[in-house]
Amino acid sequence: MSRIGKLPIPLPKGVEVEIGKGQVSVKGPKGSLEERIPGGITAKLEDGQLVVNRRNDSKQQRAFHGLVRALLANAVKGVTEGFSKNLEIHGVGYRAESKGQSVIFTLGYTHTIDFSVPEGIEIAVDRNTRIKVSGISRQQVGQVAAEIRALRPPDVYKLKGVRYADEQLRKKAGKTGAA
Repeated sequence: MSRIGKLPIPLPKGVEVEIGKGQVSVKGPKGSLEERIPGGITAKLEDGQLVVNRRNDSKQQRAFHGLVRALLANAVKGVTEGFSKNLEIHGVGYRAESKGQSVIFTLGYTHTIDFSVPEGIEIAVDRNTRIKVSGISRQQVGQVAAEIRALRPPDVYKLKGVRYADEQLRKKAGKTGAA
């Protein structure tokens, strides 16, 4: 039995779960999410908890069992608390500013970068160098944060660029020259 898949998902107050054919809808105070369930995996409500089961012990069913349980747990957490990722901008003249439904980045290129904020995601810019990406979908929050980081990844020699707030970077030594 999957160690992750066998754990029940507790449902906090205010969370409603609808189990349909091949999908589960989770509604909460922050919004609603839908997760698809592959064949052979079933979800059911038992005593205020969401339980995920599998049909057999094939390798694929075991893998899907833990995956579906993790996705449903993330959906429950997303509609109650939400997810967020923090990014920092390092470099002289590098900055970001929020304008309506877009964020404008100045990252050392000859032009500014206009990043439009996807629906369901909120981006807050603090002190022109700190960015907070938040939303109810863990996958979407991580994807948007990765897209922002990819605009100017950290340079290994000067450590300039956009990085996650908790990211540890190792600076490479430059050329030492003739001795």
